[in-house]
Amino acid sequence: MMNKSIRLRLLSHWGLFGLSLIFVFSFSACSSNADSNRIDRHALVTRHNVLVEEFDSLASLTVGNGNFAFTTDFTGLQTFYKEYENGVSLGTQSNWGWHSLPNDENFDISETYVYHDVEGRKVPYESQLGSSERAMNAANYFRVNPHRLHLGVIRLLIHKKNGEEIGIKDIELPKHFLNLWNGEITSNFEIEGIPVLVEVFCHQQKDMLAVRIESELIRSKQLVVEWLFPYGTTAHTHAGYNFDLPEKHTSEIVQETAHSVLIDRKLDDETYSTEIQWKGQAGFQEVEKHHFILKPSPDVKELEFCCLFSPDQIKEELPDFESTKQNNESAWADFWNSGGAVDFSACTDPRAKELERRTVLSQYLTKVNGSGDLPPQETGLTFNSWYGKFHLEMIWWHSAQFYNWQRPQYLANQLKYFQHIYPQALTATQKQGYKGVRWPKMVGPEGKNSPSSIGSYLIWQQPHLIYLAEQLYQSAIDTSVLETYGDLIFSTADFMADFARYDSISGVYNLAPPLIPAQEHWNCETTINPPFELAYWYWGLTVAQKWKERLGQSIDPEWEKVRTHLASPVAIDSIYMGIGNAPDSYTNPKNMQDHPMVLGTLGMLPKWEKVDQQIMRNTLNLIMRKWDWQHTWGWDYPMVAMCATRLLEPEMAVDVLLKDVQKNTYLVNGHNYQDERLRIYLPGNGGLLKAVALMCAGWEGCEVKNPGFPKDGTWDVKWEGLNKDF
Repeated sequence: MMNKSIRLRLLSHWGLFGLSLIFVFSFSACSSNADSNRIDRHALVTRHNVLVEEFDSLASLTVGNGNFAFTTDFTGLQTFYKEYENGVSLGTQSNWGWHSLPNDENFDISETYVYHDVEGRKVPYESQLGSSERAMNAANYFRVNPHRLHLGVIRLLIHKKNGEEIGIKDIELPKHFLNLWNGEITSNFEIEGIPVLVEVFCHQQKDMLAVRIESELIRSKQLVVEWLFPYGTTAHTHAGYNFDLPEKHTSEIVQETAHSVLIDRKLDDETYSTEIQWKGQAGFQEVEKHHFILKPSPDVKELEFCCLFSPDQIKEELPDFESTKQNNESAWADFWNSGGAVDFSACTDPRAKELERRTVLSQYLTKVNGSGDLPPQETGLTFNSWYGKFHLEMIWWHSAQFYNWQRPQYLANQLKYFQHIYPQALTATQKQGYKGVRWPKMVGPEGKNSPSSIGSYLIWQQPHLIYLAEQLYQSAIDTSVLETYGDLIFSTADFMADFARYDSISGVYNLAPPLIPAQEHWNCETTINPPFELAYWYWGLTVAQKWKERLGQSIDPEWEKVRTHLASPVAIDSIYMGIGNAPDSYTNPKNMQDHPMVLGTLGMLPKWEKVDQQIMRNTLNLIMRKWDWQHTWGWDYPMVAMCATRLLEPEMAVDVLLKDVQKNTYLVNGHNYQDERLRIYLPGNGGLLKAVALMCAGWEGCEVKNPGFPKDGTWDVKWEGLNKDF
């Protein structure tokens, strides 16, 4: 269980302050309320504004636009980035900002291959378990490169009257505030009794910050703004900066005027630019390598500046603070007034307020961290995990909720990535000797699978493209979606059908080794027929056939043979096993750790005729009693809640969605806390939104109102603008 100090951070502040598709949404079409009783969205959102009034390294706040984000400490900038490093650290990150170390050893990805025998052929997999030191070094090189780059620390440099630089303890009366409705962070504090006000916005179409600072400390020459530019780091989980290698990169002022400066950055083969413009009289100077300060004139007590980061040379006049403020006010009002909304204020169950807080803050966090043109990493644009790379099996948990909340334009942004990496993935699949395309697991923007003794063997990401593309189609019922993604869908289905292996004795197709299922502890050499993957194979091939029909094509006979002859999930004593050949699924304690993925079979997915609902209910009840909840992940709780909802067990759905376990912790800023290494985990936020939508709107064919909430009179849940699930 979490310690007391973490618990104190979790207090709710209840009561405090693409594709060129035309997506047309009608709130009333999917609403549980009449038009005359619409949800007051401004009240709903703003009662969950975040206020932090003391130093807490887990309570940093972020502004962003989905492709770029800036995370702030309680001074409103990144003044104490070192002190927050092991909390929710202070990133300045983008979807284009990546760095790779030089490949001085001329490693080739083929050096990481481990070969497995599959029906008489040797199939290569990128692995960390190389047979030589060079092979393992090669695997490490391709795992850590490319890594996402921290673009630059922007901090207040404040001195006290005696000339000493301030420390954390010198911040008096802090009020660090996130206004969700307009995407603004403000920070009020005092230094030796002198007030400081900092206001921060992130432009919603540009990778740019707009900052306004007001304080008499400007007049007294005690306050300046500082930029620190780092090298990249290959640390697994880190803020993303390295200030120990100044000789490895350059930061050069290439243009300068009375009110602006342009800095070109070069790190090995990567380059980007930073443009800073300010209002009024100020001086900009280089203090030392990669270290610059903006010193405002002492004739004023206000400073406004904008800072744009770009992968290209910048040739534009930047919007000023006021226009950026207006940009945010308009864009965020559009966001909150469109798509779904769920109001728990009429509920009397004491847990409802916390569920509403998590739901509202998760919408904000998935928007700023994960609505851009790449699949999100587990920690979004806040700090690096897995070197800043993203996991394609997790895109479902990050982004499948956008359809349910009627914001599919963000999903459309990310699906373009599959088009981008298709040639790379196709080549890798051909090397393995399979038909079609096999999608990678842990990747950067270039789409190369990172060597792994686990990730390379996962298969549950394969149908994700079909699922997400089907969501886009259902959002618009537009043939352009079919034309855009049809070939990718069909190539995905080709691989899925080819991967399944026919057993002539039983007459069924099996999902057979080498593979690792979503419950990752099972052995890749021996695992067969994990139940979720079987159900997902069936669902994915079924939808792929529908796409054939929608495009006026004949169904594929090979897909149909596999689809209709897949093995059934294995049940023993009316309980579904974790995999098809593990009768000790619930007697061996190690098999009751990690994801209870068997429940995704009827939770993430609709009913399959080979899944018996009573057996699944028995399995759910057993897992609720016996699972090792300390060794789970944040999205497991929404997944179990979705299974309970589809089985019409609403009390259990609410209980598990709000289960008091460390991995199900939601911090004051809304982030899903996991442990000391992984302090935030956005698949938990996306999963929660997916579950709440299912619990409210149900699924195709469901006639029960709010099927995921108890009917005891304590859960009067109002919602609008949600789509039913599949």
